[in-house]
Amino acid sequence: MKNEFKIITNLLPIRSRVLDVGCGDGTLIEALIKQKNIDARGIELEENKVKQCISKGLSVIQGNAETELNQFPDKAFDFVVLSQTLQAFYQPEIVLSELLRIGKKVIISIPNFGYWKVRTSLLFFGKMPVTKSLPDDWYNTPNLHMCSIKDFYQFCDKKKIKMDRIISINNEKTSSINRINLEMKNLLSEVGIFLIS
Repeated sequence: MKNEFKIITNLLPIRSRVLDVGCGDGTLIEALIKQKNIDARGIELEENKVKQCISKGLSVIQGNAETELNQFPDKAFDFVVLSQTLQAFYQPEIVLSELLRIGKKVIISIPNFGYWKVRTSLLFFGKMPVTKSLPDDWYNTPNLHMCSIKDFYQFCDKKKIKMDRIISINNEKTSSINRINLEMKNLLSEVGIFLIS
């Protein structure tokens, strides 16, 4: 299991109700059920990934998170998780608003476009970067909105979204992000994980 999923699993309390939005093949859902006895469910766009989840016995529905989150009632889940998908939505602000509506708390992870390797690739090589957290070329990337940790931090601040905890991932190392170290963490982190409410 990748480091990001380990961190998310550690943030979640035992036996909570969790919705994993864009759950992929269900790797995170499986871990939550096994390790924390969590009532975890998922929504996934790609049919083949939904079939993978169902074949594992996971409770996953096929749906487009951009248009179909309105089917869930207010505060239906203790936590909603969105792992490295926010930047792929046409209207991320609307999706985020829906996540905060259906979950008491939301965990969002984002690939950091402010990471030094991303900046270096553009500055010195004049081309879109390919990194561990941004593995696709410019022409086949699902990313529509380039967002850094600093961008998302400032967005939450502006929208009065409470940031309960922010975690930086660089290789296998993790650390906390706050207002004081934001600039440095934005430069040195591949991925940011935000626990918001």
